[in-house]
Amino acid sequence: MFEKAVRMKLRFSHKGLCGVEDLWDLSVVNLDVIFKDLSRTVMDQKEESLLNVKSKDDEILDLKIKIVKHIVEVRLSEQEIMKNRINNAKQKQKILGIISEKQEAGLRDMSVEDLKKMVDELK
Repeated sequence: MFEKAVRMKLRFSHKGLCGVEDLWDLSVVNLDVIFKDLSRTVMDQKEESLLNVKSKDDEILDLKIKIVKHIVEVRLSEQEIMKNRINNAKQKQKILGIISEKQEAGLRDMSVEDLKKMVDELK
């Protein structure tokens, strides 16, 4: 799909023209705007016919829509993965904090003699 688009030198309308590779730099919101414009174009060009023949323009529009959809899916998936990583890191820090508190509580519960022995072993 991408090879075909690059060979065809497809361009997308967004604040001027941008190539397929430029789409990866756009936000999901901007990609959605492009998708809506493409969908609107499809609806405008659609005319009733008894023959189900696709023109070259129809094929190009379909390809553009598939590309934008794919990039949005990838970007949303990446955002979800990043969100999960951030949540996991927060949870890990929380757990490590609790472990530290429990270790300190364990030390506090030890007798003075045991604590002195531990200090002497660290010398």
